[in-house]
Amino acid sequence: MKLTIKAVNFDMAEKLEKYIDKKTKRYDKLLGEDAEMEIRMTVVKRETALNKETKVRVMGLGTELFASDTRDTFEEGIDQVLDAINRQIEKQKEKK
Repeated sequence: MKLTIKAVNFDMAEKLEKYIDKKTKRYDKLLGEDAEMEIRMTVVKRETALNKETKVRVMGLGTELFASDTRDTFEEGIDQVLDAINRQIEKQKEKK
């Protein structure tokens, strides 16, 4: 699976990149080599709480899946959007 990570309005720490790699590792087997996953993280309003927006787009399984969430930390956002993507993958597999 091809993984693309984009950080908007902030510099991504190596710790966050490692966290994302760890959390997305299982999708290599789940989605296959031809799939693509794009993770886009944005700091929307620096002065407010819940200002870290995370979006995930997955192209694979013959369809495109999308999830987004806004949280206090990017780690929380990654967990939430990947949970949503998992549910969408399960629904896609049930349809087949």
